[in-house]
Amino acid sequence: MLFAIILQKNRTKIMKNLPLLEWVSDYKKEYLKGDISAGITVGIMLIPQGMAYALLAGLPPVYGLYAALFPILVYAILGTSRQLAVGPVAMDSLLVASFVSTLAQINSDQYITLAILLATIMGIIQILLGILRMGFLVNFLSKPVINGFTSAAAIIIGFSQLKHLLGADIPGNNQIQFLLLNIWNNIDSVHFLTITIGIVSIITLVLLKKYFSKLPAPLAVVSLSILLTWFFKLDVSGVKIVQEIPKGLPSFSLPSFDWELIITMFPMAGTLALIAFMEAISVAKAIQVKHKNYEINPNRELIALGSANLVGSFFLAYPTTGGFSRTAVNDQAGANTPFASIISVVLVALTLLFLTPLFYYLPQTVLAAIIMVAVYGLIDFQYPVKLWKSRKIEFYMLFSTFIITLTIGIIDGILIGVALTLFVMIYLSTKPHIAVLGRIKNTNQFRNIHRFEGLEVREDILIIRFDAQMYFANAQFLKNSLLELAKQKGYSLKLIILNMESVNLIDSTALSELEDLIEYFKNQNIILYFAGTIGPVRDVLYKSNFIEKAGENNFFLDVHFAIQNFDHIDEKNEELKKIVLQSNK
Repeated sequence: MLFAIILQKNRTKIMKNLPLLEWVSDYKKEYLKGDISAGITVGIMLIPQGMAYALLAGLPPVYGLYAALFPILVYAILGTSRQLAVGPVAMDSLLVASFVSTLAQINSDQYITLAILLATIMGIIQILLGILRMGFLVNFLSKPVINGFTSAAAIIIGFSQLKHLLGADIPGNNQIQFLLLNIWNNIDSVHFLTITIGIVSIITLVLLKKYFSKLPAPLAVVSLSILLTWFFKLDVSGVKIVQEIPKGLPSFSLPSFDWELIITMFPMAGTLALIAFMEAISVAKAIQVKHKNYEINPNRELIALGSANLVGSFFLAYPTTGGFSRTAVNDQAGANTPFASIISVVLVALTLLFLTPLFYYLPQTVLAAIIMVAVYGLIDFQYPVKLWKSRKIEFYMLFSTFIITLTIGIIDGILIGVALTLFVMIYLSTKPHIAVLGRIKNTNQFRNIHRFEGLEVREDILIIRFDAQMYFANAQFLKNSLLELAKQKGYSLKLIILNMESVNLIDSTALSELEDLIEYFKNQNIILYFAGTIGPVRDVLYKSNFIEKAGENNFFLDVHFAIQNFDHIDEKNEELKKIVLQSNK
């Protein structure tokens, strides 16, 4: 009885930490049909995709199937999204190849070991970030940077598969100029039959996707190519095939820990952890908008994805995350809960146990075709055009990230992209928008005199609105702007009103500059009023004794009250002048 009471009290907390209990307890009979349909559809899609992405990562195809087992199961237990399809994806697979190929020869035993170790380190990093509530870090990956990086990476992925598509021995490279040079130098070794199969596969995939969207196009192309290769003995004619895929489920084994390697791989794993999280959280949020029965928790997602990678690495899985295309298919096929993902896992497990011999005659050029068609969808042509028309500075950020990723390197592209985002953000904040305000006739509303016509502007009053935080980077700009605008007003200026309603932060450097301005304008017989300061800013002003220095009577609820107060003072001064003049008669 006592246990039941404690359990009931902690039910919400337990469900929050273990989303599996929440969706299982709320499971409805009508969910089953959609989950089974989606699970089978995604599972069928996952088998050829997993093998293709493993090949992209520089691993034997079977490791793509291993990555489609335990990572998906763990996420189904811990993940907050009910439609996100976790597993091997094109972007992460390319990054794995980019990172690990600098440390070991592709397809070697050491390469496989390092790829699995990368998943371990990545998983630990993601779990720690989730525990420390660092999900906000992904916000530093702005949309222009993500778009430029993703488009460039997609192009590199596509060209990296030409060696399989052409059947030629082309050395790989993650810099497009060298990759194109390698392709040109080896163009004579192109295998005509291989490239024919590859091109026909691409055309078939595109047409099936366009006209028969409900049909699992990758599986259809894979099945047909296997039959044709086996029947016509195309492997004897020089078409490279997958050959034997190890049968059975992966066994439990701890990754090989080498502290020197871990330290070397840590920056790679950290970069991959953030990019993978960005991929997963963006698609999870996009899908969640359609479903109102649950919420996405970024920090819980970090823990779920990290746990999926960590546990997966114990069963020979390389880095995984939530995939764009499979998640969209999962949702469209009717997935209501993560039970759909569990069904997909069962399908992959059955394939590993009983069906791997069927993939012996699968041409590698078909896997390359699947990858190339999949990554083409990652290239966004419309967004750069939109930015060019509306926000050129963000277009330049996108274009810079795109070119750097394409020509220098994937890690350099994303890191420089983030640095550009921060630089642009800081630069823009050093010269924020400052508006000179005038009154709309017959109202108490004030607007920018350069945007609205017919505003009332008094010669003796200057009203300024500062549209940004006031801090060390723009404090001098604020001071210089106020001095210049006051100078333009001339000797008739008696009052400056600083409208602070758009200021949500102020630091000590800005306060120091404001104190200098108060003293300067005081010597010029000009009063400085402050209007519309919000609560957090007022707290800082009180704690720093700025209000005492500026004068409590110089702070007002809004600009209208500030002007009323000034006019009232002027009326008193006029009366005083009359009395003085009368006494002198």
